[in-house]
Amino acid sequence: MRKGIVAALVLVGLAAVGCEGEGRDGLVVKGTPPASPYAGRLDLPYKESVDGGEEGAKESSGAAGRALECDGAIYTGAAGDGWSKGDGGSTPEEGLNAYFDIYQPLMPESGYRVEREQGGRVLYSYDVEGRTKVAVVVAKDQPGRPGWGPETSASCDPSEFPAAFAESLGYEIWTDRDGHRVPTTEVTSFVGAEHCDWQSAHFLDLGSGKDVRQYVRDPRGVLRSEDLTAAYDGDVRMPADARDTGYRYRDWNLWVAPDKNTAYVRTSDGVEAWPAARQWIGCK
Repeated sequence: MRKGIVAALVLVGLAAVGCEGEGRDGLVVKGTPPASPYAGRLDLPYKESVDGGEEGAKESSGAAGRALECDGAIYTGAAGDGWSKGDGGSTPEEGLNAYFDIYQPLMPESGYRVEREQGGRVLYSYDVEGRTKVAVVVAKDQPGRPGWGPETSASCDPSEFPAAFAESLGYEIWTDRDGHRVPTTEVTSFVGAEHCDWQSAHFLDLGSGKDVRQYVRDPRGVLRSEDLTAAYDGDVRMPADARDTGYRYRDWNLWVAPDKNTAYVRTSDGVEAWPAARQWIGCK
């Protein structure tokens, strides 16, 4: 996950989960089997991620990662080694519920269905238009962990979730020139955290890998000026050398200057200049 949106989304995630030990309404449904259900082993080996990237997500997510049907790269993948005696459930569904209680993931909490059962393990999948976007493998009676509990989990990028759900978590999903939703690992934006009194500000993360830059819309000056390369300007002329990225969000069109120190957002009212942050800005 982008560094800039971790703090902004953590509180949302905590507020969204149910109380520990409570069942979730509609957590598991019968659903419609996907066109290509996962047919591999559920006891695939897994290990802790080293680099945190796509390959690391595959290594740490075992069978859950293999069961995904993402349009792009795996977004998250993890081994469920954070539960112990007393956390497990008496049924596979209680094991899935324990996954949400223990890890509090920013993922849908209803609409999962059983995709595969094998040797004391059950694969649950959350599907969008018949394709698996979240997968959780629960296992029974593991060493030091009696009962049913989460073993591995994995998910696709939030842009592949239903729009209403992604936006409920604070993600603003952008589209490209053709109207296709763009992964949050390429571009995403979000409102500043309320508990830091930054809700008048807006953050935008653009780029991938080591080339990610953060831009800020701060019309009320709630952020420190020294953290920005320049001041926000809500009424500017589009520079002749600015490039249209093709990214759109509602009535925002995103342009970037060659030096990448400023992002220009064309709106229905004009053009705004969003300065780049000197370093990642996050609410603590």
